[in-house]
Amino acid sequence: MKAIVITKYGGPEILQYKDVEKPSPTADQVLVKVQAASVNASDVEAMRGSWASRLGGPLRTKHKILGTDIAGTVEAVGSNVTKFQPGDEVHGDLLYPNGYGAFAEYVCALEKVLAPKPASMTFEQASTYPESGIIALQSLQGKREIQPGQSVLINGAGGGMGTFGIQIAKHYGAEVTGVDSAIKLEMMKSIGADYVLNYEETNYTRTGERYDVILDTVARRSLLSYRRALNPNGMCIMVGGSRSALFQAIVLGPIVSRIGSKRYGINPIGRDPMEDYEFLAELFETSKVVPVIDKVYPLNEVPKALRYLEEGLALGKVVITME
Repeated sequence: MKAIVITKYGGPEILQYKDVEKPSPTADQVLVKVQAASVNASDVEAMRGSWASRLGGPLRTKHKILGTDIAGTVEAVGSNVTKFQPGDEVHGDLLYPNGYGAFAEYVCALEKVLAPKPASMTFEQASTYPESGIIALQSLQGKREIQPGQSVLINGAGGGMGTFGIQIAKHYGAEVTGVDSAIKLEMMKSIGADYVLNYEETNYTRTGERYDVILDTVARRSLLSYRRALNPNGMCIMVGGSRSALFQAIVLGPIVSRIGSKRYGINPIGRDPMEDYEFLAELFETSKVVPVIDKVYPLNEVPKALRYLEEGLALGKVVITME
């Protein structure tokens, strides 16, 4: 089968499009013929060798094939698999516990990480949900579900997760402010953002505005900065960003949260996403949450797709197809 192979850390130029052995499912796995895969910041981080990636492979990448989000057709199932059978259409996130493998014509995945693909979705649309859609939903629901009329700010709102976040927050009746680069402002308005800010011109933590919820998909600020921008009882959730910001969220966030009424932390981890897939499918059916897809690349152009995403140009999601 064809796949995009990585053997060392570096830029998109180190990726190779080549023939590799087609995988075979174990007793608990499903063999999926990949129809589409979406590109995420986690792919760029794994390619470049971020600190988190190097925990598993200090000198070279642990995974030979990148890509976490898939949508495709079940080709074969292991002896212990009961949920799916050949011919079923599925989508899912390979990152935990599989660990990548989506940028290939076939991949084996544990049954528990896959969900049925809604018939009304294209494979391209379905591939955008597993990481961006699910994490956006779980972060915004969290322990304190958004209430109608609350103010929500999403930093990085023009990217894959952010575009899901805007629509999900609007579904809950929130007033939404989207923060991103100038080229994404009109798109953010078109999917429901009430207000938009160009981060190159405006520091949202110093405008004097306060928010009930801040979802930061590209966290770079200190907890003190977020504190200035939160209402009493406000909540800040960080999903991606700098090592320093995430360290503060993980280590200092729980401590600072005990002192006052404001809450700080990272997105929920370990929650079973299967009900979330069903919920997002219902929102898709009613056109309340629809994936924003900027560009679609063939498998052999994964390096080009990753470079486009890394440059911050993508308006919503970037998708890879096998055709």
